[in-house]
Amino acid sequence: MVNNQVQISVLMAVYNTNFSLVKRAVDSVLNQTYPHFEIIIIDDGSNNQCLWKLIEYVQLFEDKISFLQHKNIGQSKSINRGVQNSKGKYITILDADDEYENNHLELCLNQMENYDLIASTTKTIVENENDFFVSDKHDTTKLIHVDDCILFATLFGKKEIFEKIKFEDKYAADAHFYESATRFFTTAKLDLRTYIYYRNNPNSITAKMKQKNDALVL
Repeated sequence: MVNNQVQISVLMAVYNTNFSLVKRAVDSVLNQTYPHFEIIIIDDGSNNQCLWKLIEYVQLFEDKISFLQHKNIGQSKSINRGVQNSKGKYITILDADDEYENNHLELCLNQMENYDLIASTTKTIVENENDFFVSDKHDTTKLIHVDDCILFATLFGKKEIFEKIKFEDKYAADAHFYESATRFFTTAKLDLRTYIYYRNNPNSITAKMKQKNDALVL
């Protein structure tokens, strides 16, 4: 499938995500200024009609996209499986309802001269100011700004890190992964804002948790 020039593996877990959103995400990778990547889509047990549209679409790009499928096991375990099947020297992630600016991979790769693993701030799309806040991993009844979080899909680093440290099936798995990595590798949180994070999606995990907390306050 993917040729031996692959340097970056982009991993995307999909679970019943609207096809139009997944296509937007995939297209944002296909349109990157840096060409030496593969996309590994891991379907986490989707049961909707969008799955068939996705399968038909990825078949158009068999030289760039691999498709894995399994029963529903969650995003963390799905990404771990993607790591096992990756060919790139570097690993990064893209949520199925988000997208990259077209220079995202290039700018992240440039940072590998100085770091083993980075996370970054995002270009965050919101409906209102409250959407900039998510549940704090230390106390989910409290909120923190997304700029102060480690976000799953902004992680970019050497494959050996993702092989050494597995994502756990828990809230804030991204932050726990990053904190574990800081003990063994050179890490940094950077202000790139080339990852487009759609916080205006009411079906996202973080949005649902925030809605639950808001209801408790009321």
